[in-house]
Amino acid sequence: MRSRDEIIPEVKNPRLSWWDVAYALNMAIACLITYWIMTHTLSRFVDVPSDFLGGMWAVAATVFVFRETRLRSLSAGIARLIATCVSFALCLLYLLLFPFTPVGMAALIAIGTLVMALLGRRDDIVTVGITTVVVMVVAAMSPADAWQQPLLRLADTVVGIAVGVACKCVGSFLFYKFFGEQEGVQRS
Repeated sequence: MRSRDEIIPEVKNPRLSWWDVAYALNMAIACLITYWIMTHTLSRFVDVPSDFLGGMWAVAATVFVFRETRLRSLSAGIARLIATCVSFALCLLYLLLFPFTPVGMAALIAIGTLVMALLGRRDDIVTVGITTVVVMVVAAMSPADAWQQPLLRLADTVVGIAVGVACKCVGSFLFYKFFGEQEGVQRS
């Protein structure tokens, strides 16, 4: 049986550092850039609700890859891309052949889980599941163009990952340049 301390992690240092402030601002800027890119790019090709959904999904990808270090951000970006590609392939194939159904969505979640387990990427099963649910439910909301949803969500994710990782790298570099500290290192 697990102890309470294993289930609920302790807060090690509740004080904010300059790094924390820079990290928060960097993430906010990355999210704003991502949202702007997606809503201004997609607005030429899709309706307003799809435009907003694209912006939201891209920002979610940016937040997902924004980690404490550049290396961890890049690693999270690769993981997110792999999981999204698995979901993309499954959903696109399904939606080209069948309309949305809850049973179909559940089957895709199960298949995605098995694919990720076979790839040895069990930690990314959650991402495949969430991505599949979003793609399939949005496809149900827009059944006429359902097959386009995997393509759009893949584009949103790629932009979110790219902007998130790029902003993280630039922000960390600038923080080190101005403060002379490694990223994530807090002063005592």
